[in-house]
Amino acid sequence: MKIAFIGLGVMGKPMAKNLLKAGHQLFVYARKAAVLEEMKAAGAAVCASASDTVRDVDLVITMLPNSPNVKSVMLEDDRLAEKMPRTAAYIDCSSINPAASREIAARLAEYGIDMLDAPVSGGEPKAVDGTLAFMVGGKEEVFNRFRPVLEAMGSSVVRCGEVGAGNVTKLCNQTIVAVNIAALAEALQMGQMFGAEPQKIFDAVKGGLAGSTVMNAKAPMMMDQDFRPGFRIDLHIKDLNNVVEAARAVDAPIPLTQSVLEMMKVLHHDGDGGCDHSALLRYYQKLSGETLHR
Repeated sequence: MKIAFIGLGVMGKPMAKNLLKAGHQLFVYARKAAVLEEMKAAGAAVCASASDTVRDVDLVITMLPNSPNVKSVMLEDDRLAEKMPRTAAYIDCSSINPAASREIAARLAEYGIDMLDAPVSGGEPKAVDGTLAFMVGGKEEVFNRFRPVLEAMGSSVVRCGEVGAGNVTKLCNQTIVAVNIAALAEALQMGQMFGAEPQKIFDAVKGGLAGSTVMNAKAPMMMDQDFRPGFRIDLHIKDLNNVVEAARAVDAPIPLTQSVLEMMKVLHHDGDGGCDHSALLRYYQKLSGETLHR
């Protein structure tokens, strides 16, 4: 399949490489010459502009930071919707506000173009090894047509409903992850202050009801004080702001999400916004004056 891929960042680049490994023909553009050289070496066709990537493709995929970026590329500045073939479809893998997904899909429908919103969970490690979880919204027949494309980048591909449902599900995912990380940091810090070894707490708890993928991924990072970004606090702040906006639209109560968002904002203002979201631990370390260890 001929695919245009826009957004070759931390997540997008490995996702695009997995499409190449699966045998798809990829057309790419990026502002950074080094990224283009890397993608060319991997087998992608490098284009002179975003517009050039979409002129003769079956599918356009974007992986961009937030709603304004997606609107800019598809509808406003680059206007890819006007330039892509009417026989092509569009998949947005960005994590954005569900209302924005529905708005973009409605605009694309005016051109006769079908859209799926398909945000992901798993961070950079799972983007690299092709085991992302895709949460997808859109028509069932469009989903079935392009499901093999998503399966080249992920190990879980689930249709959650019509357009927008993918990003609704992703917001739920980001709330669950954020609250889990905060609770994990709080518990490990408290346990250590009572004299228990964090490693022993982790070993004992992970096999029980409180065990989770979040715990397995983030507890070792916390104990090692290793906050190199897999998913940055600043990006999680963006997602939780989208949760707040979406919740306000339906009057949904989100007190836990609001609390963790405020904690993340404190870390951002302290200069930790570029750290992995496991650095929520630093919020507790600053309050307690004690550093977590193994």
